[in-house]
Amino acid sequence: MSLLNLAAFEQAPLVHDPFDFLVVKDALATDSLEELNRDYPPIDKPANYAPKDLDYGPSFRRLLGELDSAAFEQQVAGKFGVDLSGAIKTITVRRFSEPSDGHIHTDHWSKIITLLVYFNPEWEQEGGRLRMLRSGSDIESYTAEVAPVGGTVLAFRRCDHSWHGYKSFDGERRMIQMSWVRPSRFAWYAQQTARFWTHTLKRIARVFT
Repeated sequence: MSLLNLAAFEQAPLVHDPFDFLVVKDALATDSLEELNRDYPPIDKPANYAPKDLDYGPSFRRLLGELDSAAFEQQVAGKFGVDLSGAIKTITVRRFSEPSDGHIHTDHWSKIITLLVYFNPEWEQEGGRLRMLRSGSDIESYTAEVAPVGGTVLAFRRCDHSWHGYKSFDGERRMIQMSWVRPSRFAWYAQQTARFWTHTLKRIARVFT
């Protein structure tokens, strides 16, 4: 039995305001979340990690395989009406959010689609809820707000106005992030360079906080 609920993904409406995105509330099999959290990587720092650099249990490994499959990629491509053939796929895992996370941004220009899978069993906090924003300057001007509750998937098409962000949160906020990047080595290296400088500036900021 698949861990991904592809039927729920297919039935979720594609929203166009203020940019193309979709939210799937029951994207994971209902009885799988406890097992997935038990098998979640024991990360102890607020950073994104490639799966190859982590240890995790069998159910989490299985989910990564399903997310990385050609069938799921076709599902995403069909939902957004984009051609992802040849795109460079990246997958990272994160466990903790820090106060500097969540700032308003559009994602790097090299990205085509970004997809987030959440794992927290519950979410009562005001911070950490990702908002689809109307502008790059007002966190309160949003059309949708998504709590990082386990089993929820959020995906959006990157564009010049795909502004998103969340109010500051410091603590455990479990997620997998997938991105399909434009199929050129220049685009991939540009994204990696931008990510390097973002992480470097955050490390410097931690020293002075």
